[in-house]
Amino acid sequence: MGYYDDVYSRYRNFDFDTFFRNVTAADVPAALTRERHSAEDFLTLLSPAAGNHLEEMAQKAHHLTVRNFGRVIFLFTPIYLSDYCENQCAYCGFNVGNPFARKKLNLQELEEEARRIAETDLKHVLILTGESRQYSPPSYIRECVQVLKKYFSSISVEIYPLDTEEYGELVTAGVDGLTIYQEVYHEKRYDQVHLAGPKKNFHYRLDAPERGCRAGMRAVTVGPLLGLDDWRREVFFAGIHADYLQNRHWNVEIGLSFPRFRPHAGDFRPARAVDNRSFIQALLASRLFLPRAGITVSTREDSVLRNHILPLGVTKMSAGSSTEVGGRLEARRQPSQFEIADHRTVGEMKETLLQKGYQPIFKDWHTV
Repeated sequence: MGYYDDVYSRYRNFDFDTFFRNVTAADVPAALTRERHSAEDFLTLLSPAAGNHLEEMAQKAHHLTVRNFGRVIFLFTPIYLSDYCENQCAYCGFNVGNPFARKKLNLQELEEEARRIAETDLKHVLILTGESRQYSPPSYIRECVQVLKKYFSSISVEIYPLDTEEYGELVTAGVDGLTIYQEVYHEKRYDQVHLAGPKKNFHYRLDAPERGCRAGMRAVTVGPLLGLDDWRREVFFAGIHADYLQNRHWNVEIGLSFPRFRPHAGDFRPARAVDNRSFIQALLASRLFLPRAGITVSTREDSVLRNHILPLGVTKMSAGSSTEVGGRLEARRQPSQFEIADHRTVGEMKETLLQKGYQPIFKDWHTV
């Protein structure tokens, strides 16, 4: 046990259902009037009662976002290096039990994919792998970073959890950002959906974001996979996780993301599907609780919704995405980790943002 575990433990047995039932019609407006929001205010804004105040929440969320970030959206795209995985995660297309021929990019293939992405003017990339130390060891990831540094100014990773020293080696190689989803903060549910493999270690994963902060990452993003458990509870735990990291590591840009379950190879279905209205409430409540946190919305969400929520607290979006290894190389087509919903190109995203009065940002950092 360590780091964020201490904060997590305070709320592990909290009676969320009773709290939400006791939120009155007057509690939500009262919470909205406060300049700084406590954890209790955050819960109030996530409550069913707050669902009747989304317009007021949206106005304040928009004001806070423009004040802290301006009218800009940072654009990035994912690159999948490998789909080899050692875990049996019920919700993921890369599940080790799914029968398909696995693929790992060699450095020449990666360079070609990097070149094609760079032609779109993107300068920020997020590299992903299946969770396999055997096929995607830190040494391989570092080699890939050396290739990508020739094309991109900022490189983030979304990979299996590492020790602090291993994160430090990636930072030295040129990685400046870490995204790591807890997937589900409910410990019992976590054990149920992670059937086998190293990912079953709940607490090692829970502390990974702080290990990244300690190792010198410039930016760290956390969040749950919505649909695996009650969304209100999950968003609350992700929010206080981000708040903890902000308070403890003031020099790191802390971000949140709330990916929703998407179809994939396999027959798993979400325990509690999250509709658009609930997703928007989660976004608004998080922005009000964490006015300085970045909020990412990926191409898991469709173009209509992503256009609609631009003014509601979003600061970062993916574009031109592919969730398969070598997805931009014409010679190879692999199974995807999940189905994306917004298929717009980077150019189309740029035009949409400009039409809606937002500045698309392709580069806001350069790793030396």
